[in-house]
Amino acid sequence: MKEIDYSGWERRETYEYFSRMSHPFYMVTFRQDVTGLYRYTKAHGLSFYEGMIWACTQAVNSVPAFRIVMREGCPAELDMRHPSFTDLAPDSEQFQIITMKHITDITAFCKEASRLRRAQDIFLDESKETDDLIYYSCLPWIELTAAVNERDLASPGALDDSIPRITWGKYIEENGRKKLGISMDVNHRFIDGIHIGRFAQNLEKWIDQLERDL
Repeated sequence: MKEIDYSGWERRETYEYFSRMSHPFYMVTFRQDVTGLYRYTKAHGLSFYEGMIWACTQAVNSVPAFRIVMREGCPAELDMRHPSFTDLAPDSEQFQIITMKHITDITAFCKEASRLRRAQDIFLDESKETDDLIYYSCLPWIELTAAVNERDLASPGALDDSIPRITWGKYIEENGRKKLGISMDVNHRFIDGIHIGRFAQNLEKWIDQLERDL
């Protein structure tokens, strides 16, 4: 983690402006071609869901703005964010939340995610809930057009919550390509539209690279 001098922080004015708001969070939804990711995971016997989490985590970590947190009133840049994702328990309508350290190799990531999903027998391990996460959820039953996430705005420091929330639905076939809607819920104190645009561009690059690697 790298500490940032608040007095010289280039985002200080923007941060202070949005800090005057009682709800500085906003949501953006866009469509993403995931054909390359789908083909890669199927060719290598991996989970598409886990592969999608991997690709999004790679893209998030490639944009420094997504790695900014506030620590004791001062900004700092994390080395890496890690995924925390929903998982539907087998033969059940109840879900659990799996939190893990990110692994930059997709195969190793998916294998570890699968192992943790099989091993976890509680809803959530709260000891792993830190401010360096990315929250993921998926609604594979519907085509997603938008999603707003729950927040406890009464908790201490809630308005400085910089954890990105990323949700997607089921993919839809269009002209032989698979596309899905992705919803991203972020804090305007730290993240602007340009940063979401860079995330989307980098996500596309990671997916395109997988397709080239087939």
